[in-house]
Amino acid sequence: MLRFAIVGCGRIAKRHSELLGFDKIKNASLVSVCDINENKARKIGQQFNIPHYINMDEMMEKESIDVVSVLTESGNHAKHVINLSKYGKHLIVEKPIALKLSDADLMIKACEKNDCKLFVVKQNRFNLPVVKLKQAHEEGRFGKLVLGTVRVRWSRYQSYYDQDSWRGTWALDGGVLANQASHHIDMLQWLMGDVESVFAKANTSLVDIEGEDTAVVTLKFKNGALGIIEATTATRPNDLEGSISILGEKGSVVISGFSVNKMESWAFVDRQKEDDDVLTKYSVNPPNVYGFGHQAYYEHVVDSIINNKKQLIDGISGKKSLELITAIYQSIETKKEVFLGLETIQSKLGKN
Repeated sequence: MLRFAIVGCGRIAKRHSELLGFDKIKNASLVSVCDINENKARKIGQQFNIPHYINMDEMMEKESIDVVSVLTESGNHAKHVINLSKYGKHLIVEKPIALKLSDADLMIKACEKNDCKLFVVKQNRFNLPVVKLKQAHEEGRFGKLVLGTVRVRWSRYQSYYDQDSWRGTWALDGGVLANQASHHIDMLQWLMGDVESVFAKANTSLVDIEGEDTAVVTLKFKNGALGIIEATTATRPNDLEGSISILGEKGSVVISGFSVNKMESWAFVDRQKEDDDVLTKYSVNPPNVYGFGHQAYYEHVVDSIINNKKQLIDGISGKKSLELITAIYQSIETKKEVFLGLETIQSKLGKN
């Protein structure tokens, strides 16, 4: 039985705490929580009858803990992970791994030094339709890849950003690209391959924040394929979709729904017998604001630790996704095409 603790009891902590606290994950239990806002920590602590803290070091010294889930503000991930790594416990960190590439490097080095595994939350990779799409990709069913597209059309009013002072700031959050669309950007690169260059534009259209609420990005992949990212939190009045499309010379797949949870189209030139059932078998995820793969993700984490297996989304993988997001922001700021691997990638993301 692995004993989990949570640091950061904000909005996303509800999903994590309910899975761990309600014994939804085999061989895992929630034993304590921490937040500098004691009311937030107390609320979850009382819900599951476990201790709550306002100081993470005090929690680590007093409680018997195997794994810590760091769910704090994106811009604080680095300092919290680096601090916690000294206890030699395995660490989970919410997306994105950090806001600065230099911070991601420091996190990876700290965990390597202290012999603890670092997991980055990318739960949508575990969605049933996405798992099936990845399988088809690995089997070569698409042939030559042509175009990959993600669409994040969500709705966040000013009241959402006003809930916490860090939301939408460059120092701790960024805009729709770094926050809401980061899972989708990661998934596009994961499926389509390494990115050669990006060109992007963004607006802050309907809310008062430092970051952007709307962005469009074109990508050139190293394999010759093209890509499009459309991301906005300015959809009104309600959320529309979080979708991905992969098109190749031998087939095309579209996964739609609120958060890549509905297999909308599955078509290949060379058909297989099981293709007839894919639309029904792999579209069973119900609506959920945080996506659908958190349970499968935690099961993977537990399996990786108990059986000493390589984690699917480690610090290096998390940094790769952040590098792409940083390059996109650099393109927005410079109004130029940015070539990954050929120039220094940097932006104001993560800076005061």
